[in-house]
Amino acid sequence: MNPHKEIVSITFFQYPKRNRWWAFNQMQLAISPLKKAKGKKFFKLMGTGGGFGFSLKPDLSTYALLMVWEDLDAAKNFSLSESYRRFNQQCVSNFTYWMRCIQSHGTWYGETPFTPTNSSTDGPIMVITRARVKIRKILNFLKFVPLTSKSAEKAKGLIYTKGIGEWPIIEQATFSYWNSREQMEAYAYNSGHREVIKKVKEEGWYKEELFARFIPINLSETTE
Repeated sequence: MNPHKEIVSITFFQYPKRNRWWAFNQMQLAISPLKKAKGKKFFKLMGTGGGFGFSLKPDLSTYALLMVWEDLDAAKNFSLSESYRRFNQQCVSNFTYWMRCIQSHGTWYGETPFTPTNSSTDGPIMVITRARVKIRKILNFLKFVPLTSKSAEKAKGLIYTKGIGEWPIIEQATFSYWNSREQMEAYAYNSGHREVIKKVKEEGWYKEELFARFIPINLSETTE
């Protein structure tokens, strides 16, 4: 398969109070329909956090749908599917970020979800970080959550960020969108976040982790 055709999308659906129980139930009920999505290579339907990055407070109004598509047609056609239509009818708003992966290492439940290309990293960049925290390291992890969130709030060049995950605390991920690679790396390696990274490596907090970088794309301007 040509990796240059692969497209990644992450959609944030925001629900009114009356539909939040429906949205919560979709974490199980929507799995089977999503597995059947044409051209889908990988997907995760996740809850979100209420703060910056890793957050202990859930955002019960917002859910995230991460999808990896074989090609442009599959990505575009999903908006016509029954699965998407049901999400769209129940939410009050939604927004999708479209991306191509340029770097990825690590796994997600043993899978390698993204296929990097050799595209340029000039301009805006998006990042997904994901980790499974070891049970015996949860308390250590929780101590550093406020530090990470606080440093993200002050990060220069950060356009948007949202904590995402399949399970609170144990299964944590973050999506972030930056003005440039330089500003993203300045946050990752020269801020309070760096202290957390050091602790993670020294004490072995994670059972599994993944780090991936992407460039944004415009589907209406994309050709294959």
